[in-house]
Amino acid sequence: MGAMKSSFITLIGRPSVGKSTLMNELCGHKISIVAPSPQTTRNRVRGILTEERGQLVFIDTPGYHLSDKKLNRQLKTVSVSSLEDADLILYVIDSSRRSGEEEENLSELLAKYKTKLIIAVNKIDLSDEDNDKLYPGLEERFPEAAIIPVSALKAKGIEDLKTSLFDNSPEGDKMYPDEFFTDQDPEFRASEIIREKAINRVKEELPHAIYVEISDMEEAEDGKVLWIRAFLIVERESQKGIVVGKGGVGIKAIRVAAQKELNGIFPYRVMLDLRVKASSKWRRNDQILKKLIY
Repeated sequence: MGAMKSSFITLIGRPSVGKSTLMNELCGHKISIVAPSPQTTRNRVRGILTEERGQLVFIDTPGYHLSDKKLNRQLKTVSVSSLEDADLILYVIDSSRRSGEEEENLSELLAKYKTKLIIAVNKIDLSDEDNDKLYPGLEERFPEAAIIPVSALKAKGIEDLKTSLFDNSPEGDKMYPDEFFTDQDPEFRASEIIREKAINRVKEELPHAIYVEISDMEEAEDGKVLWIRAFLIVERESQKGIVVGKGGVGIKAIRVAAQKELNGIFPYRVMLDLRVKASSKWRRNDQILKKLIY
């Protein structure tokens, strides 16, 4: 057996290319939340894969999106700033969508990192056309990069991608204990799961107008119950009704779904108290954005 490999790997790509689903599949655990709306990921989220051949630490970043909105500019900064210190960059492309201005802009940015680039052409199960037609000149533009076709949703090509990542990683010691699959703190994990359930519940009505504030996390004296009090924050009073739903059916569904998943993560019974409140124009508030996006 060869020397142990160890590396930090930044995932980058346009919104909705499947970065979070791919990282979850690579690590074998749900680490990043997944929703159909673009730019669900707002932070650098770390997932850890440990095998006999070494340890890979994946950093999932927000989708690379060209926009002048303050929230989107902040998300883009998080993505780009994660490239410099990474040992490898996993550039994720959606094979079912044609390249455009955003992809061209991202490709130009990644050209300077070509020596540490691996390309995952994702969603091969959805593409009706030859990938070469959708992304002409990919091999010519990145001649040094391994290009691996995958389907994160169907778990196709994942082992080939893992092998390529380990082969291209530098030698080194493990950075985390074997049993770790993420380094997220409990409060972040809880808030992200609640946000995922809320986004999937309201769908396209107001996904980016929501953030989660954990008010309190308290373990019962017997150590068997974890109480979590959280707020779903929307931008306007009128949006509260969309989340709460008629007779409270919406907020109850979000709470039940989140509590069920949290019970599968934490080693004790979770009791979730979930409420909704409005915070006007929070997406333009620098203090809130700094707290949420890092």
